[in-house]
This record gives sequence, C-alpha cells and structure tokens, in this order.
Amino acid sequence: MKARRSLPVYTVFVVVAGIIGVIVSTVFLAQSLAALGIPDPGPATTAGLPFFRAAGLMLACLGVGNYLLAAFFIHPQERTELPTTRLTVDGAIAVRSGSWAMLAWALIAAFMIPLYLSDVSGEPLTKTLQPAMWPVAIDQVSTSLAFEWVAIFAFITGAAGLVVRRWLPTPFLLVGAILTIVPLGLEGHSATGGNHDYGTNSYLWHLLFLVLWVGGLMALVAHARRRGPELDLAVKRFSPMALVAIIAMAASGLINAGIRLHFMDWFTSGYGLVLVGKTVLILVCGVLGYLHRERTMPYLKEKPELFTRIAVVEVIVMAVITGLAVSLGRTPPPPPRTVDINSMDILIGYRLEIPTTFWNVWTMWRFDLMFGTIAIVLAAIYLWNVRKHSYWPWQRTMWYMIGCAMLLLTMCSGIGMYIPASFSMHMVGHMILSMGVPVFWVLGGPLTLIKETHKGEDIEYIIDALVNCRLMKVIMHPGFNTVQFVVVYYILYVTPLYEYLVWEHAGHLGMNVVFILSGTFYYWQLIGVDEHPHGHKPMNNLWWLMISLPFHMYFGIYLMQLGDVMAFDFYNALQLPWNPDLLWDQRVGGGIAWAAGQFPLIIVFGALLWRWFTEDKKEQAEYEERAIINDDADLRAYNEYLEQMHRGEVPDAEYFNKEIKK
Repeated sequence: MKARRSLPVYTVFVVVAGIIGVIVSTVFLAQSLAALGIPDPGPATTAGLPFFRAAGLMLACLGVGNYLLAAFFIHPQERTELPTTRLTVDGAIAVRSGSWAMLAWALIAAFMIPLYLSDVSGEPLTKTLQPAMWPVAIDQVSTSLAFEWVAIFAFITGAAGLVVRRWLPTPFLLVGAILTIVPLGLEGHSATGGNHDYGTNSYLWHLLFLVLWVGGLMALVAHARRRGPELDLAVKRFSPMALVAIIAMAASGLINAGIRLHFMDWFTSGYGLVLVGKTVLILVCGVLGYLHRERTMPYLKEKPELFTRIAVVEVIVMAVITGLAVSLGRTPPPPPRTVDINSMDILIGYRLEIPTTFWNVWTMWRFDLMFGTIAIVLAAIYLWNVRKHSYWPWQRTMWYMIGCAMLLLTMCSGIGMYIPASFSMHMVGHMILSMGVPVFWVLGGPLTLIKETHKGEDIEYIIDALVNCRLMKVIMHPGFNTVQFVVVYYILYVTPLYEYLVWEHAGHLGMNVVFILSGTFYYWQLIGVDEHPHGHKPMNNLWWLMISLPFHMYFGIYLMQLGDVMAFDFYNALQLPWNPDLLWDQRVGGGIAWAAGQFPLIIVFGALLWRWFTEDKKEQAEYEERAIINDDADLRAYNEYLEQMHRGEVPDAEYFNKEIKK
C-alpha cells in the first residue's frame, strides 16, 4: 500500500455532507417558508445555506480530528520530554491539515453571517452581502451572531496552528477547535421554547461527540492513507472514544428529539422522519465500528488498506448524518399538541410555582444534563483510577466524592432550578460552585491519582507537561490567581455584564463554568494536593488568602447596600407567581456572598495549617535522620562557630556560605 494524498477524500466527505443538506432542505423548503411567512430569498440562499453549513461542520470535524491525532493518538519525537519535543512528520502534517481546515471553517462561518440574514428576511443574498448589512445581521439574527464567534475562534485557532512545530500547543489547539462549535450549540430550535435548558445542553453534548467521532475517524483515514507510523496505536486509542461517542450521540439525540416531538410525530412528520433516518444511520455507524473491532483492528499492520476501506465508508455515512443534522435546522418541527407556554418556559425553560424555602429546594429535582453529567463522569473516572491504584488514601477519595456530590445536588435540586430565577439563589449557586465544590476537588488530588495509577504511561507525561507549561505558570502564580478569583465578582456584578447574561441559557452556562474554573485554580494553588509550577508554600498561601478576604467582604456589603435591582427587567419578565420583593432578594444575595465565604475558609485555614505542621515535622525528621548519618556534623559545626564568636574570633567565612541540605 503506497502513501496517498488525502485532500481528494476530504473533499468527497465535505461535498457529500453539503449535498445531503441541500437535498433534504429543498424537500421541506416550501413548508419552511410558509411557517416563517417570508418570501423565497433565492437559490443562492436556500441551497447555499445548508450546503455551506454542512460543509463547514465537516471542516470543524476535520480540524478537531487532526489536532486530536497529533496531541493524543500518536507519539511526538520524544514522548518523555513533551514540553520541548517536536512533532513527528506525521504529527506536523496533521496539525497543518487541521489548521487549514480551521481557516476554511472560519471563511465559511463569515459567509454564513449574511446568508442567515437573507434566510430569515427573505432578501436576496446579493443584498445582504453588502457591507452595510453585516452589522444588521449580527445585531438582529442570533445565528449570524453565533457564526461571528465561530469565525473568530476558528481563525485564531487555524492561524496559530500554522506556526506550531512542537507538541505542547497541540492540546490547546484541540480546545480551540472544539470551542468553534459551542456557539452553534447555543442557538437554533434547541435554545428556544419550553425545556430549552435540556435542548441546549443535549445539543452541546451531541455536537461535541459528533466532532470527536467524525473528526477522529477522518484523521485516522488520512493517517492510514499516508502510511503513517503507529496506526495500530492510534486506532486502539480512538476505539473506546468512538464507542462512548456513539452512545452519547444516540442518547443526546433522543433527549433532544423527545423535547420537541411526541412519539407518534417521529413517523408522521417530515421532521420526525429525518430524525429517524439520522438515528438509523448512527446505528449503522455503530455496526461499522464493530466490524472495525472484529475484522480490521487485529490486522492493521498486515492489511491497513482493509481498515481504510471500511473507515471511508463509515465517514461517508457520517457525512450523510451531518447533512441530515443541518437540514433539521431548516425543517420546522411539528406544532405542539397542546399549546401551554408562559414567560418562565420561554426565559428559563421550565416553571416554578412556589417560592424558595429551605425545605422545598430539597424536594424539587430536575437533572442538569450539563453539570449533573459532568459530576457523575468525574466521580466515575476517579473511582476507576482508585480501583486500579495499589493504595490511595481514603480521605482523598472522600473529599473528591463530596465535591462531585455537591455539584450534582446543587445543580439538580431546587437550588439549581431557582438559580436563574432568583438572585439570592443565584448567589447560593455562585458560592457553592466557586468556593465549595473546588475546595473538595483539589483536596482529592485527582491529577496525582491519575499519574500514580498510570506510572510511566503517556498520560503521566501529558499531565506533567500541561501542568508545568508557561500558561499554567501564569495562571497558578499566587498574585494572578488571587486577582482572577476576586475580579470575577466585580466584573460580573458591578458592570452591566450580569444583566446581559441572565437573559440566555448560554449566559447561565457560561457563568457556572467560570465560577467552577476560577475556584478550582484558586484553591488548587492554595491547598491543592496536586503539584503545580509554584509549589506548595503554606505560609505564603496563608498571606495571599488574608489579602483576598477584605475584597470578598466589601463585595457582599456592596450588594447589600445597592439601591437598584440588577437585571430588573429580566426578573420582572419572569412573572413569578409569588411576586417576590426583588430588592430584598438581592440584599439577601449580598448577605449570602458576605457570609458564605466563612465555610470554605475554615477548611482552607485548616488545610494550610495542617500542611505547615506536617511539612515542619517532615523537615525535622529529615534533619534528625541526617544527624544520625553524619554523626551530628552540622551541630558540631554550629557549636564551633559559637565558640569562635565567644573568643572574639572572626568565624570562617566558609560557614556563612554553607547551605544546609534538606
């Protein structure tokens, strides 16, 4: 099997997805225009929009897959020296291919801005392409705004990737490529109407596993066609991820469909039939994946062409799935059988009928598809590694499980349900996510557990490289870390940012992610078990903690004394049945912000003092052990120094320059 170029195959994949998107969208074109009540904007829009959106999504998959291959599927030149090692030839080719795919995705995303304005307004594309219409599109059309962010993320990622020659930036390129699909997951059918929190979260999971699955297989096809080394290793690492991806895609797709469709509508409406076709094709891909495991993986070294043939067919099926997925965005779902929707359904996705009390927040439950899933997955990964570890302190397991349970209970109980509807409950959630969950997580030492469980394996070197990279050195510096943790409060609540974010589910998702990340970095540096670039210095960390306290206290006082209600229009638009006093609720939130910090402070102070005590005992034991070994040489030298001082002699200058070994 000779090496072959992959551009023709890539082109086929992209074009197939685009053509399927056009065909299915054209079938339902008249129905879509009638539902929207707008004129036909012309074939440039009606055919161009589904084609380029499907093609762009395949390019996003291609970028993600190639970065994934270079970062985690194949080895760089020196697997034990990841911070400085260069990519292999095949790794560099994969990064370059992914970067060009990202730049093409950025170009398509920019073109989608006027395309969507043409689509929703009925104006021809030639008119919406005019420069004066672009700001109108971004301001008035949510999908155009989403594609603006896609274009920005994709351009930055692609441009950065073209200059990468070492391994270390590749995981960050992968993160950047995945970020390009996030804006798309936050708009469309899933982000509107009742249960849109479920719709948005399930669609985000769906897109994530789509790009990992499709992109990973596309990258493997290219790697096999150019006869790249370690194909067997790359396929072995991709296989379990593909299994998880197909299960997650099927589950998230069914949840997303179940929100908008009655079961009978699956077989009696055009929207439902497209969904059925998409689901069947996902199952077909699962069968092809099984064939890979049974028929091609055992013979990868002897017959790599067999893997390539089945993989190409599988990617073509995936391209059809992508085209169908895009066409769903242009196919009107059937109307609900009973129309019963109010302002709460529209703004937060569900209804709240009773006011918050200490008791009812624990009797109301609604599983959070985003953070509830994350809590369960993190707990499962941790426990799996504990099981493989020869000995792991039970206290650390307990701390980490408490953190996961706290995240699960907070976001899936009445607390999580009331977070978007009440400022006081929002502040409860903020405090738990930034000061509660992270404290217990970092005391569990998850990175240390993974490294010790997989000693000498690639994942150990990957963790060490990422933890000690320059970016982490900046983030984990005590000064920077303290500032970022404090500044989050003031940027969010003192500026108009909070009032802007609360209107969208995406805003609440973003705030919660920032709270968790900010708190995790902050408490990792203060009391975390895992190593970080600046080491553990208990007394220094205690001082940094004391410096941050006044800023937290002042922030709570500021909220309690504020005379205007933040996000008044949003809270008023919810029309909560019990008609809460919004100013009083806000002041309660300020009191919570002022008082809630005391709980984690007790744990933080205790952890710092305990670490100081144990390190002091450890240092003392080391000195005593050394004294036994060298027969108290350090003590005798010190006594001799004192005798010289007593006799009025000048001590040997060598003593002053002597460093006691630890």
